Amino acid sequence: MPFDAPSPRGRRSDAPRRFNRPAPPKGSYVIGWHPVMEALEAGKEFQRVLLQRDEKGERTAELLEALKAHEVPVQRVPREKLDRITRKNHQGVIAFLSPITFQPLEELISRAYESGEAPLFVLLDGVTDVRNLGAIARSAECFGATALVIPTHGVAPIQEDAIKSSSGALMRLPVSRVDDMAAAVTLLEGNGVRGVAITEKGASPMTETPIPRPACLVMGDEERGISAAVLAACSHRVFVPMAGKTASLNVSVAAGIALYHVSASDAE
Repeated sequence: MPFDAPSPRGRRSDAPRRFNRPAPPKGSYVIGWHPVMEALEAGKEFQRVLLQRDEKGERTAELLEALKAHEVPVQRVPREKLDRITRKNHQGVIAFLSPITFQPLEELISRAYESGEAPLFVLLDGVTDVRNLGAIARSAECFGATALVIPTHGVAPIQEDAIKSSSGALMRLPVSRVDDMAAAVTLLEGNGVRGVAITEKGASPMTETPIPRPACLVMGDEERGISAAVLAACSHRVFVPMAGKTASLNVSVAAGIALYHVSASDAE
């Protein structure tokens, strides 16, 4: 018999629970068309932008073009969601400021080689859990990774919770945000950084495959895994061998194992 905790009086045990998320702290976002455009032109880093779903016209097109040029994620949402964030006149647009500065991938590659470093990148193809993102960043920084590479869309936001989960590593580890993850792997491969997909579809166990630097460890979403396009761009595919009956590892745990394996391969 399954164990069920007693239900609060007056509510069925199967009734959906409602949680009110606290509003984002003031100063973490910019509202209004002109302030958002001015912040963008001033070089402010945006985590993401929420745009009212039915907003159209010239100013919308101008803003969307500018955000695309700066590789800023945009999410169309109903007005009610914007109203829950702030009671002020947001004019249908709220831009969340990023606590970190994103860096171009090409510059990170060049900088690593120029410093005499054999680079190690960790590329996250669709990791949507904030705690997993933070934990992976923490392991990456601990093992001396060059940088974290994330997509513009379909990834957990880098905000206060992610930084906390990373124990502050996200403030020290360079992060690059790219529109096309498969193209990013191809760029890395073209610069001598082999892409190594950590996947259940791997051709060989990680324990039998040394992964020395320069390398890029590619991790995918826990449910969908690495996308077909990104997987095809990787020159190597390995899996983490397991002896138990559990189907898979948490992605942050798998990333930690892979990062240690790179460290051990470099020592050989």
